[in-house]
Formats: sequence, C-alpha cells, structure tokens
Amino acid sequence: MADTLRQISFERLANSSYEVKNDRGGTIRVGSGGADTDFTPVELLLAAIGTCSAIDVDVVVSRRAEPTEFSAVVHGDKVRDADEGNRMENLAVEFTVRFAEGEDGDKAREALPRAVKMSHDRLCTVSRTVELGTPVTTTVND
Repeated sequence: MADTLRQISFERLANSSYEVKNDRGGTIRVGSGGADTDFTPVELLLAAIGTCSAIDVDVVVSRRAEPTEFSAVVHGDKVRDADEGNRMENLAVEFTVRFAEGEDGDKAREALPRAVKMSHDRLCTVSRTVELGTPVTTTVND
C-alpha cells in the first residue's frame, strides 16, 4: 500500500514567528507579516498553489523543450468577513513561459495550454484541495 500521509511540523521561534520543517530536513520561516521577510501563511498558500501547478506544467513542457523563461504570479484578495470568516477569493495563477524558436519550442508552446488545464482540472493536489473545499480539523494535544 502506498504511503499517503504528508506532514510538516513547526516550532515557535517568537510571538507569531515559526520555523516549519519537513521530514527531509528542509525549513522555512513563517510569520504574521510584520516588518521581516518571513512568508505569511497566506503567501505560503499562494506559493503552494502556484508551484504545485508549475511542477505539473514544467514536467510536460520540458520534455519537448527547455524553457527560456518560466515564471508565474499568483494572487488573490484577502477578505475579512464577520459572518463567514477570513478567506481568500479571486485566486489566480498567471504563467509566463517562453521557449526558443524552432520545432522543439513549437511543440512545447503547443503543449503548454493543455498542461496548464490538466494541472488545474486534475493534477495539482493543492489547488484541487482548495477548490473542492476539503474540511480541516484542529485539535489540541495534551
């Protein structure tokens, strides 16, 4: 049976500042969005949506040609709503992907829209989870 569990852990460094760790030893600092350079949780959500899709797209198009440019902007509006709670709306990923001229570049350009659509519609675990509205449980351990 395949291992389906994914997890991270984090520890508090200071008030509203945390170090997030994965099981492979990677770390990232997350904070509340003050004057420091730490990523906020919302920025991590945007990064997760964008990079999840980018990986899907990159794998497909790079088989045809190496991109000369591959970047994206991910944005959305943070809504503070007393009735329904805080959330993000109008989430969007805007890719800029370019390839050299020639037959391989043409093949990659042709595959790009299909790869983006496949990622959005079924491959990107992060955006699919957001769009499907998967419930989140929270508990306090003793």
